[in-house]
Amino acid sequence: MAANTYEGMFLLDSAKVAVSWDDSVKHVHDILTKHHSEIVASRQWDERRLAYAVDGHKKGTYLLTYFRTDGANVREIVADCHLSDVVLRELILKVHPKLVDHLVNQAMTSTPNIEAEEGRDEEQEERPRRRRREE
Repeated sequence: MAANTYEGMFLLDSAKVAVSWDDSVKHVHDILTKHHSEIVASRQWDERRLAYAVDGHKKGTYLLTYFRTDGANVREIVADCHLSDVVLRELILKVHPKLVDHLVNQAMTSTPNIEAEEGRDEEQEERPRRRRREE
């Protein structure tokens, strides 16, 4: 069977990541390689305060990873992520073959914190200001 390319967004425990980023990334990469995955690209995406607590954690660090594997291996990868104490959540999506190069290049060159801040500034300027009620 042909290997497909997948995008994996892994939410990692910020406390463990703060101790050792390299060990945390190696842990996720070990899960992927254990199930015969070829890692195409991987990088820290962002560290954020979560909208709601995930397993008691209020902050999380995101790891964006592109990898190639057989579709049958994804179930085992997800199962290992559920057993991991470093990975809080995971989202794995199949990437369309025509989009692989573009998405990998974009993910490896963009900086989410800067782009998010710029987007917020522009959004603030476009919104009309509310008038205060006079009492």
